[in-house]
Amino acid sequence: MTCKGICTRYKAQKPVGTGRYASGQRRCQICEIFIKWEGLWCPCCGYRLRTKPRNLKYKAKLRARVEASAAEARASLAAAASKAKKAKSKAAKALKPARAKKAAASKSGAAEDRATKGEKKPCTYCDRLFVYPKRHAKNCKNNPAASGST
Repeated sequence: MTCKGICTRYKAQKPVGTGRYASGQRRCQICEIFIKWEGLWCPCCGYRLRTKPRNLKYKAKLRARVEASAAEARASLAAAASKAKKAKSKAAKALKPARAKKAAASKSGAAEDRATKGEKKPCTYCDRLFVYPKRHAKNCKNNPAASGST
């Protein structure tokens, strides 16, 4: 195919301070023009658009710019996460007195159920060994309460 002139509508101006590919521009080799276009194919001639430079020097520049922006994005995400964590801990401290009794009751039950590290206890119904025997007992086949409900 050949250039039909449609690409001139999407012609991109050279950006100041950044590269063409870094700013999202693409190049059509048939039309010999940089265009601002989101698709992979040229709207004019239908050939595939280049999204990366071919020159080794400019490839390295683009790669460095992309890595720098990725590091900057990770830093901003980490900062936002730490702010959210601080806000969450403040909210938890405010709710702590109301939840203290409920949490203490549930923790004591979990501590009774949990065996010491690496040790298993037998189920009261089938005598098989489990780390959390009370959890198993709820669904044990030999438990009359569990088998009657299913």
